[in-house]
Amino acid sequence: MGDNAPPPGATGNGNDEAGNTAPGLEESIRQVGSAGRQTLDSATHTLRSLRRLASADFALARSAFGRGLAWSGVAIVFGASAWLLLAATLIALLHSLGLSWFVSLLVTSLTSLAVTGYAIWRVTYFFHHTGMHATRRQLSRLGLFDEPAEDDPDADVEVPGERTP
Repeated sequence: MGDNAPPPGATGNGNDEAGNTAPGLEESIRQVGSAGRQTLDSATHTLRSLRRLASADFALARSAFGRGLAWSGVAIVFGASAWLLLAATLIALLHSLGLSWFVSLLVTSLTSLAVTGYAIWRVTYFFHHTGMHATRRQLSRLGLFDEPAEDDPDADVEVPGERTP
C-alpha cells in the first residue's frame, strides 16, 4: 500500500463502506477538542493520584522515621541505664550459684548482645520505610527519575558527589 493510498474502508467520496457520511469539519474539530479535554482531564487525574501517592509515601516515611527514632531511643536507654543494673544483679546471681566470674560476665554479655541485635533489627525495619518505594516505582513506570539499570547506555556515567562520604 502506497503512502498516498486511502485507508482501508474509505471510498473517497466522504462515505465509508456502510454508506455513512463522514462528519463535517466543525464536528471533527469538536471531536478533537473533546478528545483533548478528555486527555487533559485524564492527565490531571493521573497527576492528582501521583500527588496523593507521594503524600501518603511521605507520611509513611515520616511515621517510620519517628518510630525508628523511638526504637533507637529505647535501645539506647535500655543499653545504657537499666541494663547496667540488671547486668550487675545477674552477674552476682550467677556467681552466687557457683559459676566463675568469667562465665557470669560472658552470659550477661551475650544477653546484652542479643537485646542490642533485636533493637538494631527493629531500627532497620522502620528505616526501610523511609525509602519511598511506592513513589519511586510509580515514577519509574511513568519514565520519570529512573534509576540507571545495567542495560541502560548511560549506566556507566558517574554522578558527581555520589561517592562522597
